[in-house]
Amino acid sequence: MNGELGFGALAFVLVGFPALRVVSSRDLVRAVLWLAVTLLGTAVLYALLSAPFLAGVQVLTYVGGVVTLMVFGVMVTRKHAGNTVPVEAANRLRGALAALGFFAALAWAILRTDLSGFPPVSTPSTQELAQALLDRYLLPFEVASVLLLAAIVSAVVLARRRDPAPDPASPVERRGLGEGSTP
Repeated sequence: MNGELGFGALAFVLVGFPALRVVSSRDLVRAVLWLAVTLLGTAVLYALLSAPFLAGVQVLTYVGGVVTLMVFGVMVTRKHAGNTVPVEAANRLRGALAALGFFAALAWAILRTDLSGFPPVSTPSTQELAQALLDRYLLPFEVASVLLLAAIVSAVVLARRRDPAPDPASPVERRGLGEGSTP
C-alpha cells in the first residue's frame, strides 16, 4: 500500500502539477512548455512501470514531435508576443468543479470494477510491436501520418490567413527608401 501511495504522489508531482500549470498558464508559450514537462513525466512513469518501449515512444512521439510542432506553430503564427489570456474567476470555478466531478466519476468506476477476473496479459516484445506496426498495420500507420501532416499544414495556412497585413510605410518612410533598398 505504501508503494502505491508513493507512486500516486510521484505521479502527481511528475504529471498532475505540470498538467495544472498547462491549463492555468496565461502565456501560450509557457503552457506548451508545461505540456512538454507533463509528457516527459508520463514517460518517466512508463519507465517506472517497466515499460521502456512506451517510455521511448512517449518521448520520441509526443515530446520530440508534437511539442516541437506546437512550439513552431505558436512561433509561426506570432500570436504569442506579449499576449496573455484573461481568465475570469467564475470560469475557473466552473472548470475546477467539472474536472473534480469527472475525476470523482472516473475514480468511482475504477474502484467499483473487479479486475481479479481478468487473466494476465502477456507483454509483447519490441520486435513483435515493430513487426505489427511495419507489417500488418503499415497502411493505417501511413494514412494516419499523412492525415496528421495535412492537419498541421492546414492549421498553419488558416492561422497565416488571419494575420493582419503589415502597416504600409508612411510617406516620409517611402521617400527615404530608394531603389534596391529594404525597409
